[in-house]
Amino acid sequence: MKPRHHIYLDDELTEKLDALAESPGSSKSAIVSDALRAYLDSRGAKELDDRLKVRIGKLGDQLARVERNLDIALESFALFVRYQLAVTPPLPEADQKAARAVGHDRFQAFIAQVGRRIAGGRRISDDLEALLARTPDDSMETRQ
Repeated sequence: MKPRHHIYLDDELTEKLDALAESPGSSKSAIVSDALRAYLDSRGAKELDDRLKVRIGKLGDQLARVERNLDIALESFALFVRYQLAVTPPLPEADQKAARAVGHDRFQAFIAQVGRRIAGGRRISDDLEALLARTPDDSMETRQ
């Protein structure tokens, strides 16, 4: 048996409820029950949204920083490539085989260094931040 409830509605709402209940297969109790269930469910969803809003905001901030860092890395890389292509003269055909061998060795050393830095938790951006954080007086002292 379902518990009985007594509620009071204003005239306008009562007319709308009566009109909805006139259709076959519906009742005032079912309409009010469905409406109350939907209202309570949406309140629960709102509470969950409120709890997650702070976390989602933090994730958005982190994503913005990642995007900024990626933009900086890509721009730096593109500038480096443009510079290298502009200032490096082409090699004569006779020197290309030796240059490729030296280039291969240098690239392997580069990859090994990247691996060591990543494994050690070091980032080039940390080195750059430390370098940029120095005052002009600090840089003069380190040169002397």
